Amino acid sequence: MCHEASGVALTAALGTGKGSVRLEDFERAEAIFVFGQNPGTNHPRMLGVLREAAERGATIVSFNPLKERGLEKFADPQKPMEMLHNGSHRISTFYFRPKLGGDMAAVRGMAKALFERDAAGEAVLDHAFLAAHTAHLEAYRVRVEATEWAELEAQSGLSQREMREAADLYARSRATIACWAMGITQHVHSVATVREIVNLLMLGGNLGKPGAGTSPVRGHSNVQGDRTMGIFEKPADELLDALETYYQRPMPRHHGVDSVAAVKAMRDQPGKVFIGLAGNFTRAISDSGVTEQAMANCALTAFISTKLNRSHLITGREALILPCLGRSEIDRNAAGQAQLITVEDSMSMVHGSAGINRPADKALRSEVAILTGIAERLFGDKDSVAWATLREDYDRIREHIAAVIPGFDDFNTRVRAPRGFWLANPVARRSSTPPAVRRSSPTTRCRAR
Repeated sequence: MCHEASGVALTAALGTGKGSVRLEDFERAEAIFVFGQNPGTNHPRMLGVLREAAERGATIVSFNPLKERGLEKFADPQKPMEMLHNGSHRISTFYFRPKLGGDMAAVRGMAKALFERDAAGEAVLDHAFLAAHTAHLEAYRVRVEATEWAELEAQSGLSQREMREAADLYARSRATIACWAMGITQHVHSVATVREIVNLLMLGGNLGKPGAGTSPVRGHSNVQGDRTMGIFEKPADELLDALETYYQRPMPRHHGVDSVAAVKAMRDQPGKVFIGLAGNFTRAISDSGVTEQAMANCALTAFISTKLNRSHLITGREALILPCLGRSEIDRNAAGQAQLITVEDSMSMVHGSAGINRPADKALRSEVAILTGIAERLFGDKDSVAWATLREDYDRIREHIAAVIPGFDDFNTRVRAPRGFWLANPVARRSSTPPAVRRSSPTTRCRAR
């Protein structure tokens, strides 16, 4: 739910729903534009990355309606002397405060300023990149130039002077990263806003080169990995074909529903079954009141959770809470061997994760054990999957993945390397090669809108 807008917009614009930068790119960026994100509260680990960039002289430009302390300056808890002396280091070099939802107009204003300067003969656009890797540039330019400054000021909440200043900061940089989070994605026009940010990056050729690119900052460590594995209500035909070939049985071809449509179905069609893996569903989705009504209409609600939350109080006719191991707890199989799970972070790095803490209770089972147990009771052995072996050794799961998902050859060996491995990104390589799992038919070239 959180970054669905990012995935939709990036796929439409670039052919892949993932960010294109790696952590190393933050070390080489000359400018970092941060939209709708408060790292101090929501992504504290990123503050260290931004501080390091600021210390080496990178320009950090923040767009946020509120002046968040963490975006202004940061005291590093790993530096005792700084903490003792109440010291800190400035993060944002420049700080712009658009209206709520005004980011798209602000970025459009920056593009308008760049086009004006280009028309005057200034070298502010990367024409070689635009000619080689984009489509519909002239149509986009006409649309931008037709947008009046007064309209942009009214919608963005920024003055023309401020938008021109931001455009100047962008034009000076030879390598720019754009970061954004839910201050962008949780608006009605969120997809269009992400598309506009991508368009701005294209104008300067800031895709597919060191220190530049897109960085949607997803909160949970495996949100991106879910989609790489094909968890989507409209799975790609390529994935379904690969599954059918490997398991020698037909896969369902009808599409499912997204989170909003699922709530509507539960509300309008009583008797559904809801199974939730982690999360606080009624509070995470946009309209908690409607969601609570929908949940109460279910025949069964079952939550697989590490801790209690508000959603557990909203139940169907029957309700289950299935406590499971947390990621920080040691997960041992029947033979007493510690298990390794695998995650993909926002930078497309795939790495292993193993708990270090003693489980809260020895009877707790892992999410994998619970899910394979449900599958075993439902399907037995007729599903061509030995569910018990997957539960007993997670390496067997990774073997299945390697056989189906491109880019995961020799998965079990590569994931045990320090920091794991990087899933190659076609945007980072300026390639038209499709990503490992496509959420929809991608364009083969970057498309300005």
